[in-house]
Amino acid sequence: MKTLRSTLIGIDQGSALLFSDFEDGGKMWTGTGPREVRKQVRFSQTFRAPPVVQVHISMWDMDQATNLRAELGAEEITVEGFVLVFSTWGDTRVARIRANWTATGELIDPDNWQVD
Repeated sequence: MKTLRSTLIGIDQGSALLFSDFEDGGKMWTGTGPREVRKQVRFSQTFRAPPVVQVHISMWDMDQATNLRAELGAEEITVEGFVLVFSTWGDTRVARIRANWTATGELIDPDNWQVD
């Protein structure tokens, strides 16, 4: 559980097209076995501490003739952003993936001065 100590709570959200491989024969569409795409996401404002990040697929375009296998997650979460990671494996063919994300956490209070 994440405990928030601030009266300033921020919620940031966004959407990212991770790839569109069907048009140019990219590895997610033509490949087999383990495949991964990583995309850096920046928050619109810096958080006080690393926020909680939730991600979900908002659009997928996959080949119906193969098994649907996918994993989506947030890694390397910092106060400034995170890495959105999509992976698949086996014979799955993925044409396009768009992911939405939401980050919730404490914001820096401009009235909370740090005196040394």
